[in-house]
Amino acid sequence: MYECLHVPVPPLMRTGRWVVTFASLLLGCQVAAAQGLAVAAASDLQSALPAIVSRFETDTGERVAMTFGSSGNFFTQIQNGAPFDVFLSADIDYPNRLERTGHAERGSVYEYARGRLVLWTRNDSGVDVRRGLAVLADGRVRRVAIANPEHAPYGRAAVAALRHERLYEQVQGKLVLGENISQAAQFAQSGSADAGVLALSLALSPTLKSTGAYVEIPESWHPSIQQAAVVLASSRRKALARQFIDYLKTPESVRILRSYGFTVPPASR
Repeated sequence: MYECLHVPVPPLMRTGRWVVTFASLLLGCQVAAAQGLAVAAASDLQSALPAIVSRFETDTGERVAMTFGSSGNFFTQIQNGAPFDVFLSADIDYPNRLERTGHAERGSVYEYARGRLVLWTRNDSGVDVRRGLAVLADGRVRRVAIANPEHAPYGRAAVAALRHERLYEQVQGKLVLGENISQAAQFAQSGSADAGVLALSLALSPTLKSTGAYVEIPESWHPSIQQAAVVLASSRRKALARQFIDYLKTPESVRILRSYGFTVPPASR
């Protein structure tokens, strides 16, 4: 199993050596794609997808290269020729748009899961998440990590939930934006933020589960986080790409997704 680029990348402001250019992404993924199926995946899948891929590789004898990042960034990269075979987006709108513009195979969009949003904090932060989002207005909470709403579905959901509770104006100045939801989780876990509005799938990962606590945010407070997969038109391994998406529908794949807090649509069961 290969990983052609592990995202999130540390903030660009820290040091220039962390800047990952689009050219380097293409080169790395071209090497990985030559060795197997190249999958671009939303970063909320960082815990769940490797387990699914491991079983797929064992069952098929094929190798899979995973790249994690924000769905919006992948959308742009794919439009500009990034050499992926499959796109697992945290927002179904991106695969649908790629299909409409001819960048994805028609009829291949598949809603594999729906994500959940949580408020998470470290056990030693002193923040009582049982109070829900309202605790973020407390003066002792100085920084709140969310994914960048410009290109990350979980970031848009976080903003919507804060607006629903009429807290956005009070909290806006405290927001620390991660390039994707995984980087937002890193900010919260490291102490760079006092709390984070994160994906349930990451809150259930071994590291965050053992070091923090969370409370789920009602789904009615934000638009549904519908996640979808699609076969890309530029793929040279379309049959294998379809096979991989079909594998997401198997009982074991569904079990893994559910174990990380994803809701699997009825048609997928």
